[in-house]
Amino acid sequence: MKIERESLNYGIIGNCKSSALIKKDTSIEWCCLPQFDSDSIFCKILDEEIGGYFKIECNKTYKINQKYFRNTCVLQTNISDGENEFEVIDFMPRFKKENGKYYTPPEISRILKLKKGKPKFKVLYEPKLAFASGNTRTYKKENFVVSIVDDKKYETLFLYTNLDKDAIINSYENELRENIYFVISYNEKINLPSMDKVFFELDQTKVYWKSWCYKTPTFQEYNNEILRSAMTLKLLNYEKTGAIIAAATTSIPESIGEVRNWDYRFCWIRDASMVIKVISKIGHTKMVKNFIDFILNIIPDKNEKLQIMYGISGEKNLTEKTLDYLSGYKNSKPVRIGNAAYLQKQNDIYGILMDAIHFQIQKYSNEDDKHEELWSIVKSIVWVVKNNWKLADKGIWEIRGDNMHFTFSKLLCWVAVDRAIKISKIVQGGKSVYKWEPLREEIYNDIMTNAWNENKKAFTQTYKGKDLDASILLMEDYGFINSKDSKYISTVKAIEKELLKDGLMYRYKNEDDFGLPSSSFTVCTFWMINSLHKIGYKDKAKRLFENLISYSNHLSLFSEDIDFETKDLLGNFPQAYSHLALIDTAISLNN
Repeated sequence: MKIERESLNYGIIGNCKSSALIKKDTSIEWCCLPQFDSDSIFCKILDEEIGGYFKIECNKTYKINQKYFRNTCVLQTNISDGENEFEVIDFMPRFKKENGKYYTPPEISRILKLKKGKPKFKVLYEPKLAFASGNTRTYKKENFVVSIVDDKKYETLFLYTNLDKDAIINSYENELRENIYFVISYNEKINLPSMDKVFFELDQTKVYWKSWCYKTPTFQEYNNEILRSAMTLKLLNYEKTGAIIAAATTSIPESIGEVRNWDYRFCWIRDASMVIKVISKIGHTKMVKNFIDFILNIIPDKNEKLQIMYGISGEKNLTEKTLDYLSGYKNSKPVRIGNAAYLQKQNDIYGILMDAIHFQIQKYSNEDDKHEELWSIVKSIVWVVKNNWKLADKGIWEIRGDNMHFTFSKLLCWVAVDRAIKISKIVQGGKSVYKWEPLREEIYNDIMTNAWNENKKAFTQTYKGKDLDASILLMEDYGFINSKDSKYISTVKAIEKELLKDGLMYRYKNEDDFGLPSSSFTVCTFWMINSLHKIGYKDKAKRLFENLISYSNHLSLFSEDIDFETKDLLGNFPQAYSHLALIDTAISLNN
């Protein structure tokens, strides 16, 4: 049963170029234009007072219900007091034109569709450009309402509508007697919008999403959750380059009042293998191939360091800074843009990258010219792993303290060599296998010797350590150990006992550089459910899964974290990793 909650009760709309978050009460409180990593035009989610928003407001006698049109990313908010009723329909246009190219303008379309009566409403339109820096001024012009900021940097935004512009500028109460449209555009429109045109783009956008969903397999159980998660992942896909961002937002905290606030509008190499495997399972091969191409296009020259993350167009410099004038989500400072983690050393990325290359070569076996280039990269990665796998690093959770010997990082170094061996067998008849098998065996033996804690009966977070870590559950998924192996079964049970609390998982429970984690990391709970299912505890896995999906918001969307006590959603939203893991786990439970 779905739990009604106040935290992160937003829907997401988008067009694979940018996105917007719309609260259950119609308030648009987050949007960056013209693309995901641009400055925001609305960011009330990060500052209630100065952040900026766009809301259709009615008096308290009206009841509000929000849902997506079936099998689309078009949001429908019904507002009714019994006698008077209308719908607010929100979308970002996305459809294929006659020339075969997609129409994805940097704009939001909003329709007020009259259902019955004469509903009364106000338009509260308060854009705050450039992350609410400087002073945004909004003016009425002949064909549009324009908003401008030019004291700290220059930005403009255009609003087109068939409503009286004074009613917008002055927030007058209106009586809805006919359908009304609003088009918020980053660019000044050459061809002015009209009601007919906006309805045409609505219909075309619905057709696009329904067609996309039609290509997705149908599952006996949890099909609606799988489909919504799949569409959410598509919304987080920057189609121009193939990048998939970790989340649509920045600085939604992992815990209220703490400082674990990061910018997730970038593409992590680590997500690559999970993205590729999961999206492949639901049949969207073009999205997979575009993402693989993005990953392969950002691989540096042989002597250049591979970063853990990149900008959506392959940018390498993601300099982090704080916007101290913003109060933060529920007053949780700081608000950060950029992400300093791009400078970190994380040895696991080589295994994840090699896993992606292996998938590419195995799946697209006829692309010999690309395989020659990839084979050169494979040899380079093995060389890097050979010279670095014994070194300490920051680990999967991007610890900002001292480097340590994380078991997950060693595991992915093993994956790198294992996949290189498999690639060698495909492209050169296994000529390099004899050179690399001893390295694979050495890393395997090293992990089995140093990561196993006999007292805990489990593989631990770090070598010779005693703390447990949810990432260790992925040992089986990457092929390092069999699900029937007694050490893996024992590890799953130990991690469940120590890190599972009220059906939700800690990533780990030892203190890090910010103290003791106080919220559950959603993807880890999915990993635990998957692991329990694999070792034979299928009924328990199903109960935990159904408990977890009840904590999503009213539109079946997940953020990064869940508060253990209140079950509030926390962390950046919606979170790609959470929805990837939901799909993967739901498919496993169907088998």
